[in-house]
Amino acid sequence: MILKKCKKFIWTFLKYFSLIFFSIVAVLPIVSCVVTAFKTDAEYQSTNVMTLPENWLNFTNFIEAFRRANMGQAFVNSTIVLIVVLMGSILFGTQIAYILNRFRFPGNGLVRSLFLFATLLPGVAMQVSVYSIMNSLGLINHLYGYIILMMGTDVISIYIFIQFFENIPVSLDESAIMDGASYFTIYAKILLPLLKPAIVTCMILKGVSTYNEYYMAQLYLQDKTRLGTVATSLFTFTGPLGSKYNLICAGVIISLLPALIVFILCQKQIYSGLTAGAVKG
Repeated sequence: MILKKCKKFIWTFLKYFSLIFFSIVAVLPIVSCVVTAFKTDAEYQSTNVMTLPENWLNFTNFIEAFRRANMGQAFVNSTIVLIVVLMGSILFGTQIAYILNRFRFPGNGLVRSLFLFATLLPGVAMQVSVYSIMNSLGLINHLYGYIILMMGTDVISIYIFIQFFENIPVSLDESAIMDGASYFTIYAKILLPLLKPAIVTCMILKGVSTYNEYYMAQLYLQDKTRLGTVATSLFTFTGPLGSKYNLICAGVIISLLPALIVFILCQKQIYSGLTAGAVKG
C-alpha cells in the first residue's frame, strides 16, 4: 500500500514538474524579449537579459524600430502576400484535391506519388533550379513573383483537402448531377462549404509559415526598401559591427501584435477547425 502511494506521488510529481518546466522553457524567451525591448542601449549593455528595465513606459525602441526598419511598408507587403497566397492556395488546393479524389483518370496515382515525392525533397536543395527558373521568367525582385512562388509550395494542404474529400460521400455528387448541376457547381456550392474545417486548418498552417517566411523573401525580394516583409525587416539591426537586440526585440513584439489580435478575435474558429481537422483527417 505504501509502495503504491509512493509510486503515485512520484508519478504526479514528475507530471506536474515536467509541465511547469516546459512551460517556463516556452515562456522564458518571450519574457526576455519583452524585458529587452524596453531597455535603453546603456541598460542593455550593462545588465543581463532578465534584469528589469528602469522605465516600462519607454517606447523609444518601438518607435525607432518601426521607423528605421520601414515596418509600415513591410506590414503592407506582408498583408498583400498573405491574403493573395491564402486565397490562391485554398482555391487551387481544393480544386486539385477535388479532381484527384473525384475523378479517376490515367496518371492519377502518379500525380499523387509525385506530390508525395515533392514533400520529401528539401526546399534548399532545389533553390538553384528554382532561382534559375524565376530569373528566366523575370519574377525576381517582384512582389507578384514571390506570391506565385509561395502559392506553388503547398502540397501538404492538397493532401489535407484530399483526406477531407474522402470523408464526404460521393452520393452528394451523384444527387447533384441528377438534378442537373455541373461539376463546378458541385465543387463551389456543395463540397467547398463542407471543407470549412480543412480550410481553417490549412489557412492556419499556411498563414503562419507565410508570415514568418524569411529565406525566400530574403532571396527573391532583394529591394528591401520597397519589397521588405515583416520577417526581413527585423534584420535591419544586424551587421558586422554588432546587433542591436533591444531594437530587434521591439520589432519582434510589433510583428507579433497582428498575429495575436487575429488569434484573439478568431480563436473559436481556429480551435473548431483544428479539432474537426484532427477528427476527420
